[in-house]
Amino acid sequence: MSDTKTSPQPADAADETDVERLSTAPEESDTAPVGMGVLGWLRWFWRQLTSMRVALLLLFLLSLAAIPGSLVPQNTNAFKVAEWKNAHKGITPLYEKLQLFDVYSSVWFSAIYILLFVSLAGCILPRTWQFVGVLRAQPPAAPRNLTRMPVYAAWHTDAAPAAVNAAAHRLLRKRGFRAAAGPGSVAAEKGYLREVGNLLFHFALFALLAGFAWASLFSGSGTKIVLEGQGYSNTTTQLDDFTGSAFYGVDDLDAFGFKLDGFTADYQTQGPAAGTAKEFVANVRYWDGTDSSKQKNARIEVNHPLEVGGSKVFLTAHGFAPVVTVRNAKDEVVYRGPTPFLPRDSNVTSPGVIKVNDYGTDARGDKTQLAFKGFFLPTAAADFTGTGPVSVFPAAADPRLVLNVYAGDLRTDSGLPQNVYELDDKAMTQLQVNGAPATAILKVGEGWQLPDGYGTLTFDGYQQWANFTVSHRPGNTLALLGAVGAILGLIGSLFVQRRRIWVRATAGADGRTLVEVAGLGRSESARTAEELAELAVDLQEDAPATDEPTRPADPADPADPDRQDRSDRPDRPDRPDSPDRPEDDAPAAADSPAAAVPTAPETKE
Repeated sequence: MSDTKTSPQPADAADETDVERLSTAPEESDTAPVGMGVLGWLRWFWRQLTSMRVALLLLFLLSLAAIPGSLVPQNTNAFKVAEWKNAHKGITPLYEKLQLFDVYSSVWFSAIYILLFVSLAGCILPRTWQFVGVLRAQPPAAPRNLTRMPVYAAWHTDAAPAAVNAAAHRLLRKRGFRAAAGPGSVAAEKGYLREVGNLLFHFALFALLAGFAWASLFSGSGTKIVLEGQGYSNTTTQLDDFTGSAFYGVDDLDAFGFKLDGFTADYQTQGPAAGTAKEFVANVRYWDGTDSSKQKNARIEVNHPLEVGGSKVFLTAHGFAPVVTVRNAKDEVVYRGPTPFLPRDSNVTSPGVIKVNDYGTDARGDKTQLAFKGFFLPTAAADFTGTGPVSVFPAAADPRLVLNVYAGDLRTDSGLPQNVYELDDKAMTQLQVNGAPATAILKVGEGWQLPDGYGTLTFDGYQQWANFTVSHRPGNTLALLGAVGAILGLIGSLFVQRRRIWVRATAGADGRTLVEVAGLGRSESARTAEELAELAVDLQEDAPATDEPTRPADPADPADPDRQDRSDRPDRPDRPDSPDRPEDDAPAAADSPAAAVPTAPETKE
């Protein structure tokens, strides 16, 4: 029978050096240098910093450090930060000292980021250089004792050793192995994509971090609400808000502009999905550079931005702007035009504020200002009882304007930042009628006589507006490529198995050739055993197994009359303690080619 072995004894120390090490990962050591001085300690710290364990720890710390940035308002939104500070005055000084309002540019976050960069670079470079050396080198030669390999098979054949080795070399190369013929044996190796995947993952992670760093240092963004028929030029004076970075400021904005010719919103009108948006489209004419006469038509849709120069223009929201005319007590027009109201739900119930800064004087001759606070409802509910003013459909099927009026000082001249979409009523008085707040629910074309002789307001109509985000992020492409590369690298490192196969054909004393095949896998996988079995079967065509010569009677066979006598003789080679007993690595010949097929291996690393 063939000698097929799948659970061997430990390999020799000399074999382990060439066989067990199938990875180019640098060895890690926790042992600190003793008596080596400052240089030794520096080397030890460098080894720890560039180890994979520390890199994973730093990556975990970076993910933890990013959590405060999503929980605490950042200085990129000054209004939210100011509101948070006013609501948490006691803990604000501590948060400021910990730089929690600027997490992503803080000293501690930057330190973790830079250490992770250094760790990855220190891990990738030597590992890549070592892997290049592995690719340039030949597969390791066959170990002296192949029977100690996790997967092993052997048989005898009448074919010449050179012919068997040549056939094995040909078959292994046909199967995609890197094969090298040595003296009396063939060594082959496969699965280099596993280490390529590992390196690709590390390079991709490095590229991902570099892309984020590039974006955070050289990016900026701003938002702008544009009414239908109006235009926009990419300057800070026209942006509603702007967030820059260390190397991207107001002077670095790309020169371009566009005009919003129209906005189209289409909604589902029936079924359980009624009110769901089917289409949001902003039709614009844009120009690249400072010459606005050379315009091009374009459509900006959700997830389909307009790319101009190095910037992208995203469509992020839309809403309505009621058009009103306000006249004072002298019947003079003190305000006329559209005012954007911001939607708060999927049915575009839109609260807003109309501020009349130049109202003039009241009935007593005092300088005053007016403000109208309320809701624009594209499709107003039939009854507001219990719900307040709400819209029941996002399209303007039955629009209403619900307003209250305030008089006093808007405090726009105080020098403090103020949200144009909210009302600071600390110096304002809400006008009343019969002891209740004065309220009007207006249809298009209707007017409202203001109480206390403050004049009139007329609801002339409405316009649609679209909110655009202008973004300049040069590192997004690199970060995307890094993310894709990391996924591909993980696939390669998880599903590709690194394995080695050796074939040795040697001439025996009886004139026949002993063929040995052995395999070793980097991880526990049946793939090595399967490939070895397939190779053994294919090799039978060039090196068919020969029948074994007739063996002496088995002393354990009850039909053998001399069984007891032979079992008691110490000089018999059948006995385990006989000095003439054959060695473990001299297997018997196979009765058939199928006997050389390894089965159910127990892989040993």
